[in-house]
Amino acid sequence: MRGADSFTEGLFTMRRLDDFVPANHPLRRIRVMVNEALAEMDELFSRMYEADIKGGRPSIAPEKLLRAMLLQILFSVRSERQLMEQTQYNMLFRWFIGLSMDDAVWVPTVFTKNRQRLIEHDAIVAFFNEVIGAAEKKHWLSGEHFSVDGTLIQAWAGHKSFVRKGGDDDASGTGGFKGEKRSNETHESKSDPDSRLFRKGKTASELRYMGHTLTDNRHGLVVNAMVTKADGYAEREAAKAMIRDARQAAADPEAKITLGADKGYDAAEFIEELERLKVTPHVAQNKSGRRSAVPDEIAASEGYALSQRKRKLIEQGFGWAKFVGPIRQVMVRGIKKVDQLFVLTMAAYNLVRMRTLGQLRLVAA
Repeated sequence: MRGADSFTEGLFTMRRLDDFVPANHPLRRIRVMVNEALAEMDELFSRMYEADIKGGRPSIAPEKLLRAMLLQILFSVRSERQLMEQTQYNMLFRWFIGLSMDDAVWVPTVFTKNRQRLIEHDAIVAFFNEVIGAAEKKHWLSGEHFSVDGTLIQAWAGHKSFVRKGGDDDASGTGGFKGEKRSNETHESKSDPDSRLFRKGKTASELRYMGHTLTDNRHGLVVNAMVTKADGYAEREAAKAMIRDARQAAADPEAKITLGADKGYDAAEFIEELERLKVTPHVAQNKSGRRSAVPDEIAASEGYALSQRKRKLIEQGFGWAKFVGPIRQVMVRGIKKVDQLFVLTMAAYNLVRMRTLGQLRLVAA
């Protein structure tokens, strides 16, 4: 018998949001890990709001704000306005963030303003570190064998905004650029002054940043992430900074640390710095019309071959950040905001990998 096309809405419901989320939904395990990390940040959150504790309207809870920002990355939501719209009717989003069915969803501009407070207090970096700390407790990190690489990030600025410094050019581009030589020394973007006109390999020149990650070779988890201005030296300089942090964080000061990288890192000054830090350079040798700075005895070792295989895991993080996350072309401006978005995206990537690692351990058991 054909059912009637009718709709009768009850005045009350006795079901909770949790009842609508499948028991095996991937977000369940991720939410547990997120909440554990946020609980460790309670003291930081308290300090963030000390200045306005005596008055004013309560702002968005930082825990809810961070969960919402993670959702935006995990579900490829393009903007804060779209995120607020979907949270209005998406029960899964409300459950993950911690909003009840009756809670009002925030105004997009209020959400954006509160997000800025997290950036100012480096709360996103602290969250990233808590996620890494959780992975370390589960013995998912080697702490000794790493890989490094960089990727280009397209800025939220176009060629028409790239005008002469201190000049009268307007950002509309009506004057045109035919016959005019432009460089980062003489021109800058009016939309995003921190971005740089840069090209790499066969790519076209675009206004860009560079994102850099250091991954642990055991499972390919990102243990350090940062954004720099785009130039030809940024990758090696960022790699030095990140491996210094890894060396200082090592439980054993005499631990044998290795660093895998592609041919772009095969430069004498970079290899010398690794040796000074007591880091074995497992960098791919570049012998194209030159002599490699990586000693042949290192390149012939079994560990070197393993590092060269493992370093390719780093590309998975970049691929995820660009195809699922918002890193292909960021919709924020300024190096600080781009850096925080990149770090949060890598934290989200780690959470997805850690959720999978946890499931694999359960199956193995």
